[in-house]
Formats: sequence, structure tokens, C-alpha cells
Amino acid sequence: MTIFFYSTKGRYGCFSNFSRHGFELDGLYWSTSEHYFQAQKFAGTPYLEEVRLARTPKEAARLGRRRDWPLRPDWEQVKDDVMRRAVWRKFEANADLREVLLSTAGEELVEDSPTDDYWGCGAQRTGQNKLGQILMEVRARWRSS
Repeated sequence: MTIFFYSTKGRYGCFSNFSRHGFELDGLYWSTSEHYFQAQKFAGTPYLEEVRLARTPKEAARLGRRRDWPLRPDWEQVKDDVMRRAVWRKFEANADLREVLLSTAGEELVEDSPTDDYWGCGAQRTGQNKLGQILMEVRARWRSS
């Protein structure tokens, strides 16, 4: 069975980067994994803090997509690992979410984004589904520990 998720609603809404499940990472508190991910595009600049303090994950995403701010030069090389760290820490810090993730056993997890064919499956469901893959990696790590 495939579990499709996208919004923050429902049993699997916690898989969304917009879910309001905070955690500490790199010595700072992050309201959502979206806040962390988007802020890392500007690591080493004052823009990181502006993104971290955004009121909502949607606002953090909007700020992270700004291209008049200097994007870190290695972003394309590190973005998957940044997401992996955020997702790991989110589920490590929130035991209830970890239980939901572990309850999916061997099911395929797919971010059913109609607009993102990198992190999600895209409108045609042929995208790379990197977020789903990372969630399944994290689940496998928790199951083996």
C-alpha cells in the first residue's frame, strides 16, 4: 500500500514539513522542519534568523524562495542532507510522531504535492519524492535501532 500525504491534516499530516512540531537543532529552536530547511539556504547570514523567526511555515517557505538574498553556494549539494537532518530531528524530538511513522511499517510514503516533483511526486505522480524517501530512510533507521 502507498500512503500519500501532503497537508498537515489527518493521521499522516505530521509527515508534512509544515506540521507544527518543533525541535532544537544546531543550538536553536525551530517551529517546523520547513523553518529549518528554508533557513539553511542562508546559513552564515542574518537571513537565517529571519527565516527561523517567521510566524508560519508558509512564510518561512516564501522567505526561503527569495532570490534577492544570497543563497549558499553549495545548496544543491547539501539540500538533501539538510532535509534528512531536519526530518530525523523532528521525529527524534517528538515521540508521538515517531510512533505514527513507525506504524507505517513497510509502506511506501509519498508526498502528494501537485507542484513539486523533486520533494514530492508532482502532478503526474512521476516525481522523485525525495521527502517520502527520506521519511522511509528515517523510519528504517528507527526500526533498526
